Amino acid sequence: MPHQRSEVHPRPLEFLVLAEELAITRLDAGAPIPDRILAAGGFCSISRTNDELSIVCEAGLAAGMGTTERGWRAIKLVGPFAFNQTGILSSCLDPLARSGIGIFAVSTYDTDYILVKSCCLDAAVSSLQAAGHRRV
Repeated sequence: MPHQRSEVHPRPLEFLVLAEELAITRLDAGAPIPDRILAAGGFCSISRTNDELSIVCEAGLAAGMGTTERGWRAIKLVGPFAFNQTGILSSCLDPLARSGIGIFAVSTYDTDYILVKSCCLDAAVSSLQAAGHRRV
């Protein structure tokens, strides 16, 4: 099979900030996914491993579920991005790390989301813009 050449994504990236407050919940690996999560609209990410079930959802939906941390906001990188494009996340995560902003990353087929604590949102947006990225 021939080697496919990776394509470095040109800068700057465009991003937008989702309106809703999110929560990140950890449940036991074998726990069922709550029906209210499956039925909800809006942003939701479900990841199951041998160690845990992690759910990212609107904060109001997380009530009574496992270990939960609320107060997250999502920054959506405007895609779609091809799988062979490299440097997309690092072009955003490096400036955030230099600013001391912790993140929780979620990827989908088409794009990436960077979750930051609500109290850090303004600083995160400023850091991304200072790195040349554009809020849309």
